[in-house]
Amino acid sequence: MRLVRWLFRLLLRMVLFMLVIAAVLVLSVALLRWRGLILMPQEAAPRQWEVFGVDVSAYQGVVDWSKLAQQGVSFAFIKATEGSSLQDRRFADNWAGATAAGVRPGAYHFFSYDSSGETQAENFIAQVPNTPGALPPVIDLEFYGPYLQAPKDRAQVQPNLDILLERLEAHYGVKPILYVTYRSYRLYLSGGAYRDYPLWFSSPVIAPLGRGWRFWQYSHSARLEGYQGEEQRIDLNVFSGSRQQFDSFGQIG
Repeated sequence: MRLVRWLFRLLLRMVLFMLVIAAVLVLSVALLRWRGLILMPQEAAPRQWEVFGVDVSAYQGVVDWSKLAQQGVSFAFIKATEGSSLQDRRFADNWAGATAAGVRPGAYHFFSYDSSGETQAENFIAQVPNTPGALPPVIDLEFYGPYLQAPKDRAQVQPNLDILLERLEAHYGVKPILYVTYRSYRLYLSGGAYRDYPLWFSSPVIAPLGRGWRFWQYSHSARLEGYQGEEQRIDLNVFSGSRQQFDSFGQIG
């Protein structure tokens, strides 16, 4: 009987411990949700953030920017270029359409690990106008093809990245934004070498806690009204700051 009672008390303690842990987890998630640090993939224009936006490319097809603006979209990162030669076929239309609809535009460049920073800068500058009031240019650091499994090391990437950053900053008069995943941040930016550059962080659902980011891409799978293309999903983002801070942030021109 003593053994049975001891086992019963032990089981009761374990159950109580697990209930406490569960309660702490539930409260933590609730707090993060309340603060807007957990956002659901389809959660557009979240109430906890003053400034909400999207990012698009030719894959979204023809975009009705007025309709996106009606859904709370205040800014849009628009794909402009990739590597040294590729130019997004919808960039000019998207740039003009967003501007006309009152959606603040920003252009992004998909960084290539296979070409020089100089030629990549020339490609971007040839495509993207120096428009007053636009968001700073963005360099998108992620992985593709063989680099998904075997990414280049920092010593191989940094010289071309530095040249690209220097050229874009000199041309547009503002520090570019660096778009990163957890992996590209760890491989190429950790350690503080690029601390002066604003970060646009990709982190689905849960905010990148502990990192100084300006923009958070929290969804890759949302669906909004206002575009017709082969890609039915659209990426959602928020700005870390007030509307006033956003309006004064990194204007080109």
